Amino acid sequence: MDTDYRLLGPVEVWRAGRRLDVGGPKPRALLAALLLEPGRVVSVDALIDAIWGERPPDTARSLIQSYVSALRRALSADAIETRPPGYLIHADATLVDRAAFDRLTAQGRQAAAEGDHPAAARLLADALALWRGPALGGIGTTLRAIADQLDEARQAALEERIAAELALTGRERELAAELTALVATHPTRERLRGQLMLALYRLGRQAEALAVYEEGRGALADELGIDPGPDLRRMHEAILRADEGLLPAVPDAPDPAPKEHAVPVAALLPPTIGDFTGRDTQLAGVRAALSGPREAMPVVVVSGPGGIGKSTLGVRAAHQVADAYPDGQLYAELRGATDPVAPGEVLGRLLYALGADPPDGDAERRDLFRSLVAGRRILLVLDDAGSESQVRPLLPGSATCGVLITGRARLGALPCTHRADLDVLDTEPGAQFLGRVAGERFLRDEPDAVRRIVELCGGLPLAIRIAGARLATRRHWTARMLAERLADEHHRLDELAVGDLEVRAGLGLSYRALDAPARTALRRLGLLAAPDVAAWVVTALLDVPEAEADRVVEQLIDAQLLHCTGVDRAGQPRYRPHDLVRVYAAERADAEDPPAERAAAVGRALGAWLWLTGRAASATPSGAVELHRGLLDPGGPGGSGADSLRQLVRPVGPEATQRALADPAAWFEAEADAIAAAVERAAALDLHTLACEAAAALCSSAYTVGNRFEAWWRTHDAALAAARRAEDSAGEALLLIGLGQLRYEQDRFPESQGYFQQAARLCAELGDVRGRAAAFAGLGSALREAGRLRAAQETLVRAVEGFRRLHDDPGIGLSCRYAGSVQLELGDFEAARAFLGESLRAYRRLGSRRGESLTLRSLGLVHRALGEYAEAEELSGRAVDLLSTLGDPLMLAYAMQARAKSRIRLGRSDEAAAEIRGVLDVCRAHRDRFGEALALRTLGECELAAGRLDTAEQHLTASAAHWHELELPLPRARTLRDLAAVREAAGDRASAGALRGEARDVFVAYEARERDEPGL
Repeated sequence: MDTDYRLLGPVEVWRAGRRLDVGGPKPRALLAALLLEPGRVVSVDALIDAIWGERPPDTARSLIQSYVSALRRALSADAIETRPPGYLIHADATLVDRAAFDRLTAQGRQAAAEGDHPAAARLLADALALWRGPALGGIGTTLRAIADQLDEARQAALEERIAAELALTGRERELAAELTALVATHPTRERLRGQLMLALYRLGRQAEALAVYEEGRGALADELGIDPGPDLRRMHEAILRADEGLLPAVPDAPDPAPKEHAVPVAALLPPTIGDFTGRDTQLAGVRAALSGPREAMPVVVVSGPGGIGKSTLGVRAAHQVADAYPDGQLYAELRGATDPVAPGEVLGRLLYALGADPPDGDAERRDLFRSLVAGRRILLVLDDAGSESQVRPLLPGSATCGVLITGRARLGALPCTHRADLDVLDTEPGAQFLGRVAGERFLRDEPDAVRRIVELCGGLPLAIRIAGARLATRRHWTARMLAERLADEHHRLDELAVGDLEVRAGLGLSYRALDAPARTALRRLGLLAAPDVAAWVVTALLDVPEAEADRVVEQLIDAQLLHCTGVDRAGQPRYRPHDLVRVYAAERADAEDPPAERAAAVGRALGAWLWLTGRAASATPSGAVELHRGLLDPGGPGGSGADSLRQLVRPVGPEATQRALADPAAWFEAEADAIAAAVERAAALDLHTLACEAAAALCSSAYTVGNRFEAWWRTHDAALAAARRAEDSAGEALLLIGLGQLRYEQDRFPESQGYFQQAARLCAELGDVRGRAAAFAGLGSALREAGRLRAAQETLVRAVEGFRRLHDDPGIGLSCRYAGSVQLELGDFEAARAFLGESLRAYRRLGSRRGESLTLRSLGLVHRALGEYAEAEELSGRAVDLLSTLGDPLMLAYAMQARAKSRIRLGRSDEAAAEIRGVLDVCRAHRDRFGEALALRTLGECELAAGRLDTAEQHLTASAAHWHELELPLPRARTLRDLAAVREAAGDRASAGALRGEARDVFVAYEARERDEPGL
């Protein structure tokens, strides 16, 4: 079912004739900010700036997440995609009124430029009919600058519609009435005033027209302190002299027959293809630039990587504007990507086409060419240009001509009036294109497989055309069969060849045009297979200075083999090759680089990430127990192979280091996926020590903050396999602890216990006291969540003792915090305070604000259990304040939940409910089932305290169901106890008693502190 998005007026969303509820002004402002950048990622920072400006609240990032969650519920779960560094909305451009307005106005301007004024007036009127009021209404003052731009575009379209209607006859009376009202509303808009003067003059009301001018001159002087502009003055002067040019145009007389010796009209354009699909916006832009009003010769450059469809679009645009160039259309292939044709040779061919004999010298050819085309309306298409120096001698000197250039290079040094930089096709246009090439039956019968083929082709039109041609010529194939063949990266380029079309050959042209360092960089980026990288990674891959790496990156960008995907939250531009370029580069790496060189390059890149990870972690200690084995310490003992690999962990340049240290959380988020790819590649190359080190380092940084569980699993699984192949028991133990922590974070507590137990046994065999204590700390925490409190207590005491012997503050902080939580569950409040106090001191010695904040939250829970609600609120509030600065929205949500519970006890349930709804959204956004269950229970308590029994019952029932799914009987029992209170208040004493009995049985079985509560 189609969803209509409306920005041209109040921000609204409609579906099936019904307006959807998308929240208040700020969620609608967020929606508008995403819709204004269709198909592009809008960073969280940009959204914050758009919604709050220079004074965002401390909880802005959490609020953004909650607004996104609310919008997903209103629209659909997949309408808004989380994609670092922000979000991307999936909205069909044809269903966004702003896009429809842009399309219609572009078509209207094109029609006006071609002299089709009735069509121009109709199209522009249709565009204006989309408006329902001032742009972006109902969202307050946010996005005001953009709203003003949209309103200005509306005003410009209105003026152009009136201009089109003035070009017709018989509309002056209606237009005069409309313009009189418009000028009264906009007294300083000179074009409207001039149009009113023209309409009045054509109606024979010359005196009124002159009076309108005098009124305008006064308004401009009074309001703006300026005189009328040249266009308005010319209109005034023309009316004074009764210029016949002010009257409506009459059709021109037919052109006389051509003279006997007229210069021949050249028509050299190649045929346009019949299956052209998409590119409407780019095509309209090229057409408008070539056929619109001009003061100088239009020069249009269409650029993009090989196979992107530059020539196809250029030829199609040239055919569409051919009527604007009745004196001829010239075409020349420059072969810039293969064997560039000399400008003199091209000029010779063009002169022959114009009926002239080329002189011998290049300069003479250029002069003759420019003389022959001067004053004539001739279009020159230069296809596959290689450089500015190849193009400049070919440019006409007359403004009556137009030039359309295509090429892989952007030709940035060439002055041009319009640039169109083509990108790959999105999935839906790509699928339509494939259907037109292969046959519509594939799109009708196997739409998912067709879309998968487009994705595997990376949206590259050449690759899609080849795939479609293969389907069309192999009638026994299905789309699914081809998709399965393309899924194998090692043979994908083999599949993308048919007849004389081949993706590999096209990529090879661009590759061979690079210098040696750029070719090496491309091969190593393909080998690394990271989703995207910052430029400093190329420094490590090539082992060259930063300046040389920057030069290489720029060369790859100019060659359209690398493109910038945006700027991450750490302020780093990020780059990636097209998927098929990456596959080709990996092929070349396997073919050209010895295994040792490939391993060294990946090792240097991963070593650089590891060094920066260590620096960032040291600058803002998380409090996590770090179990690396010495690669970050030049004097460290290391494990198997550590000495030989330690040289790969080298300092990175100052700019990259500064960005990592300025905002470690943002840096970790930006780099996490790239590091994961590097870990997998290092493991495959048997760099097991480095892979183990990096995977373990990420456990305490990027993945715990971002809930990147899939990447966490991939890195550990790959590194664990490499460690076992190398019989590296220390590395294996390290990774088992990481996997135990992963399953803990995923609320899969039985699996978590199993990994921690394996790690503890292995560490005991190795005599690794620190590793064994870390395994016990993780195991104790998993046991606590499962409700096995006595077993958790015993295990955590062993962890605390191990860390105390080592004087390990991160370990002491973590294990004592866990032990304090268990003592709280058992009802030993003094022991809980003692452990938590020791944890707090350790974290403060370490300087870990995150550890300190989590411990403050736990201390608040102790005070709440003792009935000291004000102290509990104060402690959890301090935790909220600390976590608000650390970029960890999930832990911030937990602290806010603790504070909300204290506020319920203090009689402020409505205040607590407002806060806990945001907590619930954050937990759902992070897919944190434990947190969601906890927030639902707290929300139920809020509703119970406020006397809203029905909603309290709903929330508590949902929470109990979540606890049951998670197999956590103790928190479920606490929820059942709250549900019993709801039933009691509703008068259902029998049901309340049954629920209390069930809860009491669990409390007694698990020796929880509630077992002795009265009334159970």
